[in-house]
Amino acid sequence: MQQFHFIAIGGSAMHNLAIALHKQGYIISGSDDEIFNPSKSRLEKHHLLPSSFGWHPERITKKLDGIVLGMHAKKDNPELAKAHELNIPIYSYPEFLYNHAKNKTRIVIGGSHGKTSTTAMVLHVMQNLNIDTDYMVGAQLEGFDTMVRLTNKAKYMVLEGDEYLTSPIDLRPKFHLYKPHIAVITGIAWDHINVFPTFDFYVEQFRIFINKIEKNGSLFYCEEDEEVNRLVKKDYPHLGKKIGYSTPKFSIENGITAIHHNNKKYYLEIFGRHNLLNLQAARYICEEIGITTEDFYETIKSFKGASNRLEKIGDNGDITVFKDFAHAPSKLKATTQAIKEQFHERRIIAAMELHTYSSLSAEFLSQYSHSMDTPDYAFVYYNNHAIKLKRLANLSPEQVKRAFLRDDLKVFTDSTKLVEAIKTKNRGKTVVLLMSSGNFGGIDLKTLANELTE
Repeated sequence: MQQFHFIAIGGSAMHNLAIALHKQGYIISGSDDEIFNPSKSRLEKHHLLPSSFGWHPERITKKLDGIVLGMHAKKDNPELAKAHELNIPIYSYPEFLYNHAKNKTRIVIGGSHGKTSTTAMVLHVMQNLNIDTDYMVGAQLEGFDTMVRLTNKAKYMVLEGDEYLTSPIDLRPKFHLYKPHIAVITGIAWDHINVFPTFDFYVEQFRIFINKIEKNGSLFYCEEDEEVNRLVKKDYPHLGKKIGYSTPKFSIENGITAIHHNNKKYYLEIFGRHNLLNLQAARYICEEIGITTEDFYETIKSFKGASNRLEKIGDNGDITVFKDFAHAPSKLKATTQAIKEQFHERRIIAAMELHTYSSLSAEFLSQYSHSMDTPDYAFVYYNNHAIKLKRLANLSPEQVKRAFLRDDLKVFTDSTKLVEAIKTKNRGKTVVLLMSSGNFGGIDLKTLANELTE
């Protein structure tokens, strides 16, 4: 029985990979200096939660078949040093996934936005049509126990292709390791400036991704994205297929979005032009593996979205509350426009948190210009403690407000004052949209939603 130790087991993908291997019968151990929910409770459920936090090099022995190294660990991690000393094989989780999927048809969804939703749509359709597949996706999905599944029998492996770095000792973007047979690029908008300091350098990672597609492989791309169009126009002679997709014909009827295809309407649970683009990317992937367009649309009707992606967390008929992972400028624009189009008769209150390294960087702030123009009321929150943890220069509320180029935008550094402002504007027919990759300084968003809809 193979035995693996996870350094930084608490990570989103790491803990799911650990659980997936545990379910396969592997002997799994792990360590981390801190673990939060939902990782903590999930590891505990499967008896994989470390007995104590911290790094314990004495746990690294020659009995191990390998180490899986998470991005949260540092290069000088004492457990990593011990593994090097003992010549134990060390894998990043993307490397581990690729090794597992070497003999499978690999489907990889890349792009600056929409990766998780598109991956989730593909998996929803495949599951409901009983097409067996292994996978790795970046959010919890309805009907799926974990975000990672590994088997010996599945023909396919569906992977969300994150462009962030692989591990502390492997500085390649994760999606460079997967070598897809079927690939998608949903869009390109500069992100992760701490590792991709210029836009051109960031775009270059997607060119490399295209060149990593297997010979005679297929690339589907969003032809409504100017940067993607520029990139794919270059010559890639190894590709067997290169096809663009665009927003399908649709209508909104009584607050429900319907796709039009062959004189038939397919009513959806999801909405927003960005989601319809994601849906088209998923459709092309599914057709590539033999699913008919009609079967795809019939099956996708029941898709409710991935966790934290325009997820409805409160509704009383007059007031509806959504939370969303949006934090980058392009995501803010797409998400707020989707809400406005779907609920055009309602007042829109939108609050976003500057939480990532890029969003809290003074040199990146200008990218947020006009990204919060659509809502009726626009609020931005950031936490000075997060800035200190990321060792970035201080930001002033005035600096943040100037960057967004909206005169009536309100900036908060105190989450209680943000909540007060939302509640003050929350009256009549309203949609409240809470956008963050964090939690607004510790706000329980479900509790807030309940209070707003009481």
